[in-house]
Amino acid sequence: MHSLYVPFFRPMLAFVLVAAPAALAATTTGGHGALSLPRESPAALGFAPKGLDRVEKFIRGEIDAKHYAGAVWLVARDGKIAAHGASGLRDVDGNLPMTEDTIFRIFSMTKPVTVVAAMTLIEEGRLTLDDPVARYLPALAKPQVFVGGTAEAPHLVAAERPITIRHLLTHTSGYPYDVFAPQPLKTIWDRAGLWESATHDAFVAKVAQLPLLHQPGKRWTYGINLDLLAAVVIKITGQPLDEVMRTRIFAPLRMNDTAFRVPAAELPRLAKAYRRNDVGGFTVENPVRPLGHDRGGVRSGTFDEGGGGLFSTVGDYARFAQMLLNGGELDGVRVLGRKSVELMSRNHVTHLPPTDDPWTPAGFGFGVSVQVESAFAAGGLGSPGQYGWQGYATTYFTVDPRERMIALLLVQHQPYNENGLFERFANAVYGALAR
Repeated sequence: MHSLYVPFFRPMLAFVLVAAPAALAATTTGGHGALSLPRESPAALGFAPKGLDRVEKFIRGEIDAKHYAGAVWLVARDGKIAAHGASGLRDVDGNLPMTEDTIFRIFSMTKPVTVVAAMTLIEEGRLTLDDPVARYLPALAKPQVFVGGTAEAPHLVAAERPITIRHLLTHTSGYPYDVFAPQPLKTIWDRAGLWESATHDAFVAKVAQLPLLHQPGKRWTYGINLDLLAAVVIKITGQPLDEVMRTRIFAPLRMNDTAFRVPAAELPRLAKAYRRNDVGGFTVENPVRPLGHDRGGVRSGTFDEGGGGLFSTVGDYARFAQMLLNGGELDGVRVLGRKSVELMSRNHVTHLPPTDDPWTPAGFGFGVSVQVESAFAAGGLGSPGQYGWQGYATTYFTVDPRERMIALLLVQHQPYNENGLFERFANAVYGALAR
């Protein structure tokens, strides 16, 4: 199974709650992985006395029951951390504890970062939402749609309209992920070997030979859209993707531990991914492939995947989420304009026909799910308008403007979100709110 698929159930809520637009100057830990938000008592931030104790108790209970090897979490409101912690092990065989500077492979939580990079180009007038993708990636000028036949003799028709940047941002292009495409389209996509591409250009060249699942703009289909958007960003800037993200996002936000590679010196901080085994323990689980070695460190894939290649820490990603909640600014440094964040976090799929597919979100913005009022009929605690996304190895974030909150839950575990971990975490967090 490829790394980038992170389903979002309709009843699932965004549980990484991001704080209000307060400055985040103080740190709770030093050095790498610093939690760069000031701390405050939960009661002062509007939580019931001992309400957030349930969050820690819940996480520790899951670890003690050996449901997960380890976890790191953070809850903040009004720009201040109300609760945070680390429990369990990042390396079971080495008996190394999970710590708040542990590095996680965040998989599809890379997607909102790629979106922000693209939004900066929109603000500069170098990209627009309705630009044809083929303007930047000419190989994609004549997409075809699979409408029947077999893998050996597919029946294809021409796309009725060009694929646009908007389609990529909203997962409505028709490009799926290979592993989740229905047969016989899955066989066609599997044969392409997309994830063995050495460069973005090679990736795009392979994609150009593959048919779409449906006509552009007609449905929401989780797929390779943000990897293609990353290729567009590279073409426009003339820079490698890691350099684009470093200069436009990571350096301004002081996200010092977020990158497409983990250097050799930091490898001891990297959490291993696990799956429960039949004897009550854990087996190391590599969701994609052995991490390729690069100058003594590791990377997540053969090229820097805009849809899922980043590594990060709870402190770093909290700063990214806080920037979004603040309307694009953090510590006096502006990454995006307020209107760009508003557009990114607005539901853009209201025009699409309803679907019974449980993986399709009730609301979706640009690279993030958006909680809509109708989704609350399915149960669970949360707020309309909260937004965020998840990662394949059970990592999660959300932004809740109404409650001025952030919270993150980072685990490295398969299967993804086993036993509804995210939902139960969210219920514990929201259940602690008193005012």
